[in-house]
Amino acid sequence: MFRLTSVLLLIVFLLFVPAIAAAQGNLVVFGGYSYFHPPVTVVESCNLCALALQVTNKRNLNGWEFSGTYRFLPFLGVTADFSGHYGASVSGSSSNVHQQNYLFGPEVSLPARVSPFAHVLFGSSHQSVSAGPAPGGGFSIGAESTSGFATAVGGGIDLKVIPHVWVRPIQIDYVATRFHGGTQNQPRVSAGIVLHF
Repeated sequence: MFRLTSVLLLIVFLLFVPAIAAAQGNLVVFGGYSYFHPPVTVVESCNLCALALQVTNKRNLNGWEFSGTYRFLPFLGVTADFSGHYGASVSGSSSNVHQQNYLFGPEVSLPARVSPFAHVLFGSSHQSVSAGPAPGGGFSIGAESTSGFATAVGGGIDLKVIPHVWVRPIQIDYVATRFHGGTQNQPRVSAGIVLHF
């Protein structure tokens, strides 16, 4: 249900925001590669006994980030940011983790050929772990899915290449999520192409 809602929100964003912004000429769209380093909690159950262990490890996840910013002033806008990251939930296991972030908030930028920017974003995060055998045998990893509040504070720099096309060599965000009754802190680093409409 969470994925369906997320996909519908993304479709609405893609259909309506460009149409509104095209009339104003103030839409900035970014898409590219993203690296995420979140803590992932899995439940490892003993196959021959009633023992279950909760194990948390930081994981290196690779994925994508897409954002759209509507600038109602040359230096101030509102951003919708979506990202998805994927990888192994435990080293040496076939169990995978997927984490998606859905964030919205204000962004300030310097309107120039070299354009630094900063934003504060709020929204939600969803993390799912697939079932699979744990490394070493005797234990298995249970499937789990959790959602929670998320925030991101960060910024980056855009470099103009040609009219309407920019490069974002780096964007760094500090992302905080609320899963399992606690707060998780993790970095997110992204890079890609920016289009100005």
